[in-house]
Amino acid sequence: MSFDNLGLRAELLRAVSEKGYNTPSPIQLQAIPPILEGKDIMGAAQTGTGKTAGFTLPLLNNLMSSGKNQKGRTIRALVLTPTRELAAQVAQNVEEYSKHLPIKSTVIFGGVSINPQIKKLKNGIDVLVATPGRLLDHVSQKTIDLSQLEILVLDEADRMLDMGFIHDIRKVLALVPKKKQTLLFSATFSNEIKKLATGLLNSPTLIEVARQNAATDTVTQVVHPVDKSRKRELLSFLIGSNNWQQVLVFNRTKHGANRLAEQLTNDGIASAAIHGNKSQSARTKALADFKSGKIRVLVATDIAARGIDIDQLPHVVNYELPNVAEDYVHRIGRTGRAGNEGEAMSLVCVDEHKLLKDIERLMKKDIPQVIIEGYTPDPSIKAEPIQNGRNRQQQKRRPAGNKQRSGNGRNGNQNKQRRRKSKEAA
Repeated sequence: MSFDNLGLRAELLRAVSEKGYNTPSPIQLQAIPPILEGKDIMGAAQTGTGKTAGFTLPLLNNLMSSGKNQKGRTIRALVLTPTRELAAQVAQNVEEYSKHLPIKSTVIFGGVSINPQIKKLKNGIDVLVATPGRLLDHVSQKTIDLSQLEILVLDEADRMLDMGFIHDIRKVLALVPKKKQTLLFSATFSNEIKKLATGLLNSPTLIEVARQNAATDTVTQVVHPVDKSRKRELLSFLIGSNNWQQVLVFNRTKHGANRLAEQLTNDGIASAAIHGNKSQSARTKALADFKSGKIRVLVATDIAARGIDIDQLPHVVNYELPNVAEDYVHRIGRTGRAGNEGEAMSLVCVDEHKLLKDIERLMKKDIPQVIIEGYTPDPSIKAEPIQNGRNRQQQKRRPAGNKQRSGNGRNGNQNKQRRRKSKEAA
């Protein structure tokens, strides 16, 4: 089946054709028809499945069909995303697909000045893509009106819950009309997601692409056992000996990402780190340099990597395994996209054996292990506890005592904004 058979407007079909797409992906085939019918959606799809176009195209179609496209523009569609990078990616898709339509859109997220965003909002827009924290900042300044909202999209809802955005999401839901179309997309249907959906969706159409928690068949996975102290040495060896030119490397912590990028650069492998403590301009530059080939390695934390969309990325390396098994699926989903083949390698030390078992249990398969000659692990080394960087950060943010818990007054509002910024920056 082609896009022509899905019931989309000619202007949208033209935009799709100009992007070089001819055949809808499985999630697009499943999602577009019910969204066009105005139904709520609960969709499970991994990254790289064409999910963004799957909701963007019918969303734009529905806005044009509703007959409310007037000069006095108010926000009619809102897309909430967990991170700045994903927000920027979704906003770019909205702009590209609506290029032949009289629809205006913009994106707002933290880490940049709020004033240019206010100016764009004052000019009137139809579609807003936003991160929860910055959206509520605008709400508090009364620069956003959601009273006329027709369509609400929660993209990567599982990640928003992981990042602690549930309270912000509930605040947003209190600001939008009860009568609206709601589209919820998540990598998996966890119990938390189902609980959120119960009070949010109205008789939703369920969409699930591929097997839940399954990695794409186009990704070759392998584990390289190695001592923790020799991981960086092995990574440099793999990149150099195989002449890899574009490698996305995952690290558990921001400090670790910085240190590894610096060490690889000292090894003669141009690298950069991307994480929440980096400014938005630094993150944008690092990603642009990685895409253009100016740097060979991009070292990222899990949350910062959400929204990174690179065509034909050949290699993903888990320098450290994630503390949450589901994050492994998200990580390796950065390669092997759109039918292309990719490699996902994990450098695993004795401390991470339990994490590896958790991943294999989730994947319902054993990942092949290959010891690289010269890097055989020392069997005398005993496992040590792994520090969970995410938990430490959450403990630091947790209010202590009545004074910090108070949201009243100027100091309380400032504390709220600081907490939102810390979540969005991750």
